[in-house]
Amino acid sequence: MHILLIGKSGQIGHELIGSLKNLGRLTVWGRNELDLSRPAGIVDRVVALRPDLIVNAAAYTAVDKAESEQDLAHTVNATAPGQLASAATQCGAGLIHYSTDYVFDGKKNQPYTEKDTPCPVNAYGLSKLEGERAVSLNAEGHLILRVCGVYGLRGKNFLLTMLELARQKKSLRIVNDQWGAPTWSREIANATADIIRTLSADAPDDFLTNMQKLSGVYHLSCAGKTNWFEFADTIFSLSGLNPERCPIPSAEYPTPAERPKYWILSNEKIQRTFSVKLADWKDTLTACLNEQRQIENLPLISESPFPTRPNL
Repeated sequence: MHILLIGKSGQIGHELIGSLKNLGRLTVWGRNELDLSRPAGIVDRVVALRPDLIVNAAAYTAVDKAESEQDLAHTVNATAPGQLASAATQCGAGLIHYSTDYVFDGKKNQPYTEKDTPCPVNAYGLSKLEGERAVSLNAEGHLILRVCGVYGLRGKNFLLTMLELARQKKSLRIVNDQWGAPTWSREIANATADIIRTLSADAPDDFLTNMQKLSGVYHLSCAGKTNWFEFADTIFSLSGLNPERCPIPSAEYPTPAERPKYWILSNEKIQRTFSVKLADWKDTLTACLNEQRQIENLPLISESPFPTRPNL
């Protein structure tokens, strides 16, 4: 199988390089190879490569900035995925595309399922929802994986921000009324590889046919429930950091873009379809921090429930 991975430098894309490399021939593109903010040439470029599977991990993810750059967010998150979907159809390839919990308004008090009606509350969420629709309309075989609270050891994310702030400031104010399940990018990448294996297990030649049969939206996130304050508190405790921390409501931390207050996703559909189940957010956070400690030659966190999970 020839896999084209787009978005090699992002949190998920970087991890996907390790997870997908043993599944076939892997071509990896970043912005220099394919700039999604200039979608006009996407179809021709991809069709010329003729991959069997396209995995799109590229996106515009600056949630607050999207409020003032709505056209750019729409181009990268909606127009470009639609072009990738058209390219996939033209060259007989499947498409895996990542979306977000931000397609929902966060007013529900129980996990969102794929049957719930999206209702974004900010420009970023709207652009991602439009991307979902473009993929669904233009790709014959596609999987749209909605993820949430993505973090890892590169890029900009909540984990790295908290670690940096804890070393710079004596006191932190952290929102405690936004509930979800933060998800390590490594787990998303490995789960994606597991799904690809399932689709090609019986007969690799039937990969696209199998994807067409199972096309649709799937939720993919860690298990459990937490809020940003508790998540930060756990980060500090596991890392041996002890800044003063004060829980605050969202109203005391205004941002240009409104955030959903409840972003827990039900993973029942993806578990039933692909036998994919991610661990609890506390367990994966511990594993991620142990990965960092290995890189820095520090002792591992003894409370880790399992050793650091390498890329598959």
